[in-house]
Amino acid sequence: MQRGTTAALSADAGVAAAAISVRGLARSFAAPGGKAARVAVAGLDFDVRPGELFGLVGPDGAGKTTTLRMLAGVLRPSAGDAILDGISVVADPEAVKPRLAYMSQRFGLYTDLTVDENLDFYADLFRVPRSERAARRERLFAFSNLGPFRDRLAGKLSGGMKQKLGLSCALIHEPRVLLLDEPTFGVDPVSRRDLWRIVHEMVGRGVTAIVSTAYLDEAERFDRLALLHDGRLLALDAPRVLAAGFRGALFEVRLPGVRAARPVVESLPGVVRAQVFGDTLHVTLQTAEAGAALAGHLAAAGHPATSVAPIAPSLEDLFLARIADAEEAAA
Repeated sequence: MQRGTTAALSADAGVAAAAISVRGLARSFAAPGGKAARVAVAGLDFDVRPGELFGLVGPDGAGKTTTLRMLAGVLRPSAGDAILDGISVVADPEAVKPRLAYMSQRFGLYTDLTVDENLDFYADLFRVPRSERAARRERLFAFSNLGPFRDRLAGKLSGGMKQKLGLSCALIHEPRVLLLDEPTFGVDPVSRRDLWRIVHEMVGRGVTAIVSTAYLDEAERFDRLALLHDGRLLALDAPRVLAAGFRGALFEVRLPGVRAARPVVESLPGVVRAQVFGDTLHVTLQTAEAGAALAGHLAAAGHPATSVAPIAPSLEDLFLARIADAEEAAA
């Protein structure tokens, strides 16, 4: 099959500089009983620059895993294409695979093999020259801290250590592109920090990385990120640029019974929306000036606040606002 970009992709001036270029990428899954097909990914468009740490951020069901599987060449798109390192994942998916490392949520470690034996297996799988294996293994041990456990069975490792071994196995052939599907899910804080250190080091070596996560507190780590919801792209940019694009003025409101108070707060003058954050409400107002009257409106509505203070919006605030906007537009 012919490799390379489609005519449409070639016409895009930004594609030439992109390590990964995605255009109209979509995937639907058949539904039982003659029901309409379920759309998992709906026409994504984005570019990832060489050496960039790029995030796919969104809740479960947002389309993150399906997108990564299509980029890895293990799931055929229903429409669209992605050009990875100059190769079309639709036209030649097998040619894409040696150039990347794809670590799924359930990476295929062999629990009855040791750490060393798992690394040897993946080195064989990717045909790593034997003359280079010792140096690569030691480099991986240096930033994964797995060296003291090299003779331990993978099945006897902790969850975080299994993730680090899985990432090391994925990196043994020194790929140009790294695709990681929620690598820190269910991992303890120390192992999570170690995993991110490994990813940042690989990016520092020039590897292009796409990492998916449902943890919005991790989104600040990315050079740029795509916010996904129901398979659609809500926003794409650097984290601080996205946060700066928050529309309206945000206030943190402390009051008793936040969940019961929320619908009342949303009905008050000047309020765009209210979201529950722990024991507080994050209230978006049309203007900052409306914040001066908010405490009085709350008291008059029977929900007096203990404090009302302006705050800087987080990415979570932005994400929830974009979801609400998308749902209102769909309605």
